[in-house]
Amino acid sequence: MPHRTSHRPHRTAPAPPRTALTALCTAALAVLAALATPPAQAEARAAASANARTESVTYYVDCADGSDAASGTRPATAWRTVKKAGAAALRPGDRVLFKRGTTCAGTFAPTASGAAGAPLGAGAYGSGAKPRIAGAGARAAILLDNVQHWELRDLDVTNTGPATTADPRAGILVRLHDFGTGHHYLVDGVDVHDVNGADVKDPDPSGGILFAVQGSAEPTSFAGVTVRHSTVEHTDRTGIGTSSTWGRRPEHPQGPGTSFAPITGLSVHRNTVRDVGGDGIVVQNSVGARVEHNLVDGFNARSAGYNAGIWAWNSDHVVYQFNEVTGGHGTRDSMAYDIDGGNNGNVYQYNYSHDNEGGFLLVCNGEGMTSDGNTVRYNVSVNDENKSAPYGVISVVCGPATNTLVHNNTITTATSGTAMVSSNGPGGVTFRNNIFAGAEATSPIADPHNLYDHNLYARISGVPGDSAAVRADPRFVSPGDVRLRAGSPALGAGVAVFGSGDRDFYGNPVPDPPNIGADQGSGR
Repeated sequence: MPHRTSHRPHRTAPAPPRTALTALCTAALAVLAALATPPAQAEARAAASANARTESVTYYVDCADGSDAASGTRPATAWRTVKKAGAAALRPGDRVLFKRGTTCAGTFAPTASGAAGAPLGAGAYGSGAKPRIAGAGARAAILLDNVQHWELRDLDVTNTGPATTADPRAGILVRLHDFGTGHHYLVDGVDVHDVNGADVKDPDPSGGILFAVQGSAEPTSFAGVTVRHSTVEHTDRTGIGTSSTWGRRPEHPQGPGTSFAPITGLSVHRNTVRDVGGDGIVVQNSVGARVEHNLVDGFNARSAGYNAGIWAWNSDHVVYQFNEVTGGHGTRDSMAYDIDGGNNGNVYQYNYSHDNEGGFLLVCNGEGMTSDGNTVRYNVSVNDENKSAPYGVISVVCGPATNTLVHNNTITTATSGTAMVSSNGPGGVTFRNNIFAGAEATSPIADPHNLYDHNLYARISGVPGDSAAVRADPRFVSPGDVRLRAGSPALGAGVAVFGSGDRDFYGNPVPDPPNIGADQGSGR
């Protein structure tokens, strides 16, 4: 304590600690630097700081009023072009959002990958119509090339260029080339339309939403692909599809590559595909895929190849259910559903098919391939046709697809001159508990090669050797409503099928004995 005096001493403030003085000086210099730094340099410093960050960042793209010289980290400082967005040094968890109501020309082709639990994403911000990315004839409007852990949401994608017979084009192309296994891809709520690529399929395809494996040096595949709540309209060649150059296995000994690297975890659900030049939805080189609750309306519209609504190639244990396929054009295939080459243990169930020029179902194994143990059950086909021999509403052609079971389907047509079933001799199919209801002038079954058991035949000529056949009117509610009325001869007239599932097309439980046809209710 200082010695007291009679007068108040003069007090001098103590000097601040050295660390505090340093901090004050640093802050003052920072303020002066910020005031003196031009805006462009400030934006650059902000971008550099973002690159050193540890937290995820959202970047904004406004293709009408943005600037590629801006930071891109706020709507007010949005970038201008997809080129700038694609070149960004993205880190796991980052997002790139495009302003609604704008159109961005060019290809969005990011080169970064996300990580497990922290995917990269592209989507929309603001209000109004989904932001459009217009490829203008490029290879793709959105190209994810040798990257993984990506999610695309709420975008509008188009890719129209000069008419071509040689250049493949896509709306969205996710491509892996000698990559190994690519994980986690999501396309959700995206609209793809007006893609006029060449009529090419493999290994460098054209189409709307495509996942393509290429290369020959390292076995490569996708693991975890979801396409949902999206639309594909007026595209060439494929609507939604997968393909691979790694398809060789005992079931496909002449397949591409030197081994089999199947796509796993594939889910295609609640999408709408309209007016596609070739295939609607095609699964290639997959194990365990699920294709459900999709609508394909208008396919095989402009292709010179063979196409179907929903089908697989060289794929096992695929489940197709609750889909609707209509508007197949032409009779060079163009059927709704297809069991094709190298399909094993696949199931078509609870699907609806109507008004397809190529018919309801094709069973056509590829040469030298194994297609075995497939099931088609509880489906409804109304007014499908195919008048071009050896095809019919159901066509059993090409090589044998062994142990194929087609049971409890309802197949009816009002189109005369089309066979209900046509076969050119491969065999391997058992038809059990199906309703075949032909046109008024009768419809033939032209098939001496396959097995028939406990089916109902109405207005059918050439009924095959079915010892338990029911020859009667099934008593539908109406021509377009093929549920059974009370008193139908199909009620309780079927035979139990092992592993037949626990519900029918309409959600009814399956009784014992079952009804014939897709309706297992008690009659209306």
